[in-house]
Amino acid sequence: MTDRRAMLGALVGAAGASLAGCASPSPAAPAAAATKTALYRNVGDVLEHFEVDADAATLTRRGVVRLPAGLQYAWPHPSRQVLYATSSNRGSDLPGEVHHLSALRIDPVTGALQALGAPVPLKARSIHMSVDREGHFVLVAYSEPAGVSVHCIEADGRIGDEVAQPAALQLGIYPHQILAAPGNRKVLLVSRGHNAHGGKPEDPGVLHLLRFENGVLTPLQSVAPNGGYGFGPRHLDFHPTQPWVFVSLERQNRLDVFQLDGERLSSAPLFSRSTLGQPDQVRPRQLPSAIHVHPNGSVVYVANRGLATEPFNGRNVFQGGENTISVFAIHPRTGEPTLIQSIDTRAYHVRTFALDASSRLLVAASIAPMNVREGDRVTAVPARLSVFRVLADGRLEFVRTYGVATEKNFQWWMGMVGLPAVT
Repeated sequence: MTDRRAMLGALVGAAGASLAGCASPSPAAPAAAATKTALYRNVGDVLEHFEVDADAATLTRRGVVRLPAGLQYAWPHPSRQVLYATSSNRGSDLPGEVHHLSALRIDPVTGALQALGAPVPLKARSIHMSVDREGHFVLVAYSEPAGVSVHCIEADGRIGDEVAQPAALQLGIYPHQILAAPGNRKVLLVSRGHNAHGGKPEDPGVLHLLRFENGVLTPLQSVAPNGGYGFGPRHLDFHPTQPWVFVSLERQNRLDVFQLDGERLSSAPLFSRSTLGQPDQVRPRQLPSAIHVHPNGSVVYVANRGLATEPFNGRNVFQGGENTISVFAIHPRTGEPTLIQSIDTRAYHVRTFALDASSRLLVAASIAPMNVREGDRVTAVPARLSVFRVLADGRLEFVRTYGVATEKNFQWWMGMVGLPAVT
């Protein structure tokens, strides 16, 4: 899921001059230390709220809000209690025309959500979005057609005007993530590309490093090892104190580590590691998804998805593969990742996961049910929320799962937001 440090709140600097046509934001007080956690997850256009008990490792459903269409991604403001969400009725087989960006106020005591202003129409389906580290802008990435947009955040957290971007901005093929780097003066846009398929050649992947000033993005550098062939980045996260960028490569089942030095990203990875516990047994449709660095910088987590099915007794059943969270220890001097655990999620197609405000729990969300063969029987495993305790060394300990009724929808996104201490 998203950069958890933004979820738990960072200090927001005092406002300066007007930002790219946006209203000048009022100075924000330092974010209160989070003492509770709210978990949010969607099934289609329904966004549900759960209370998290880190001691008991339990999730309790508290309420729902509806979005204009199916949720695509969400991200919290770094200091104000606001959650931003993109929604769309378009899918792989649905040519939808409804695309929006919404702001939702988070109750600081209960975590309940309430609409904040009217949803803002978007030009296409947004597969990823985030908020800059100072809380002035919402950054939106579009995969098909490739595009980005930047939207002002008003002083009260509502969505303001869109900021005009350079016409010649290079975006690569199938942008999949947009994220502000530490310091908030640079943005990384991750473009995945496509594998060769059906006689169509491979589309290369690329990491775009962009300067970020007053909401305007301008090119600094594009990094595409081997011309981007055999390089299919999906998501990345930053180390909290060192200049290391950890990238999950969806098309290669790989974790790459790059160095970000000022306004330059290393042209090749410092380290490359398989994300799989059994890298010599890669099955069809085996793909990593989300990646998150622990806030203390000691480990990085990557989700692995095994999606392939095969026919059995008239039904499509799971063909095999890894549906796991891989845990990599990060060398404190070099950034080298070492796999120390690959733990089963007891679910299929984990697309998002997150840590709670205390970093004591990790929850992973799978998107849909899966038929699983057990001898001559077939069991339908529902979509799930899988709950793990985080141990002292960053390894995970499985606790429980919660089944999710998805029907014809997907549990497409899940995240957790810290709530401030309120007396």
